[in-house]
Amino acid sequence: MESEKFNKFVGILNKFAAVVNNQKYIIGIKNTFATLLPVIMAGAFATLFSSVVFSPEIGLAQVESLSFLAQFKPIADVINYFTMNFLTIYVVFVLGHEIGKLNKLKGVFPGVVAVISYLVMNPSFINFVTEDGTSLEIRNVLSRQYTNPEGLFLGMFMAVLSIELYTWLGNQDRLKIKMPDSVPEAVSNSFSSLIPTIFTITLSATFGFIIHFVTGMYASQIIYSLVQKPLEGLIQGLPGILLLMFVAQVFWVVGIHGMQMVKPIREPLLLAAIAANTAAFQAGEAVPNIVTMPYWDIYMTFGGSGATLGLLISIFLVSKRADYRKIAKMSFIPGLFNINEP
Repeated sequence: MESEKFNKFVGILNKFAAVVNNQKYIIGIKNTFATLLPVIMAGAFATLFSSVVFSPEIGLAQVESLSFLAQFKPIADVINYFTMNFLTIYVVFVLGHEIGKLNKLKGVFPGVVAVISYLVMNPSFINFVTEDGTSLEIRNVLSRQYTNPEGLFLGMFMAVLSIELYTWLGNQDRLKIKMPDSVPEAVSNSFSSLIPTIFTITLSATFGFIIHFVTGMYASQIIYSLVQKPLEGLIQGLPGILLLMFVAQVFWVVGIHGMQMVKPIREPLLLAAIAANTAAFQAGEAVPNIVTMPYWDIYMTFGGSGATLGLLISIFLVSKRADYRKIAKMSFIPGLFNINEP
């Protein structure tokens, strides 16, 4: 009886896992962050070199014989700025492109539509107060809070929503501008996507206008306050990070890749935490986040999913079974790099 209940439970989890892993938005999000990991790491390394090597206050450049290194600091700073502080824009573009591919759309244009659809949801001005108390409105600029990780969740939402709308409009024959066969394919495709593009961008801007008109707040502020910030706070606490790991292990117990199941929740928050830490450190402020992707890799999955490095060491110490020891020998070196699924 107990075995039947357990098998039923396993069956339910397997069905749920299959639905999640085959869900195109989950696939798109996972592919997006896998694609952008080099960008995030480039920004992190730029911050490292800016502080540890090129800084004349705390880096190697403070040594008199190495003081020439300080002149290279602007290089690292500009790399950091255009990687970490534009992360949301890159995520929106790549996610729009990924959803477009899953919707059988060709080329990278869906990524462009996604970026524009996200940007028109945000204000194009900044209110600035001078030292003497004068309030100024600077127009035709985009505040950093809409390009850095604060805008991440709205950006992902708009990437998905805009490309789904763009795809649906593009499938309506009556909205297509058809050109003669003699017209080059690139030009014909451009005219075919003209009306869907205009409608998608216009509806996105109108949606943002209505939200601001009704609430007095911009959509990015609402999403960040109600969704992203609470999730960031939850995952930065011990109960939240343990709950996420517990959910992953429940799936592992029944033979489902638990890390892949929690990845769409984990990576946007933990990679954004890296970007927020890097930006704060670069600005000379206190680093706000303890739990980041490196924290997860080092303390939560040491040796790979399930923290199996200790298991391998125990096999070397006490196990007499040849098959266990053979697997342990093959697994140990990859395990040092947190790889153990194979």
